[in-house]
Amino acid sequence: MQLTPPFYPDNTRAMTNPSTFIAFEGDRRLAAGSLLDVALAARKRGDKPVLIFEAATGQVIDLDLRGSEKDLRARLAAAVLPTPDIAKPAEEKRGPGRPRLGVVAREVTLLPRHWDWLNAQPGGASVALRKLVEDARRARGKTDAARARQEAAYRFMGAIAGNLPHYDEVNRALFASDATRFTELTETWPADVRDHARLLAAAAFAAKPA
Repeated sequence: MQLTPPFYPDNTRAMTNPSTFIAFEGDRRLAAGSLLDVALAARKRGDKPVLIFEAATGQVIDLDLRGSEKDLRARLAAAVLPTPDIAKPAEEKRGPGRPRLGVVAREVTLLPRHWDWLNAQPGGASVALRKLVEDARRARGKTDAARARQEAAYRFMGAIAGNLPHYDEVNRALFASDATRFTELTETWPADVRDHARLLAAAAFAAKPA
């Protein structure tokens, strides 16, 4: 069964955008949009508990909402400023030849037999490792995407829906990619929580490899 109810009909695509955030006061959706928009809406609720999520990942965002609106705007602006150019390593001038690949040197620990095999491959260990990683990414791309989206739904529900009916069964349906069961079990959940959980779950079901 395909999950296609009208979740947030005005901004469904925005809800799967990593730059979109969503705030809940209890089980009610308080605001959705940019981090600043959501933070300002949460600040207006005073001391009332508000949960702020990155909408696409289900990750809870911990914000300092103290001070004036001006203070809040300044903190958020500072948090997203790009790294100054002075902090970037200087570009070394290169002559003709192979272009820079953007590789990063890090330590890899392997058994001697693994190093022996890698060093015997055409191009040496580094080239062989890059090829292995790229092959694995291609082979597991859909599986990894589905798992990431399952985990997004799981994080969101764990933070806000743990006390709702059928919570454990809903998670089992999520990881079993059982969209029909997921829909049935969440039917009695508060509408705003249910709709966002279903939106995240639909992305996970759609990403499941055939």
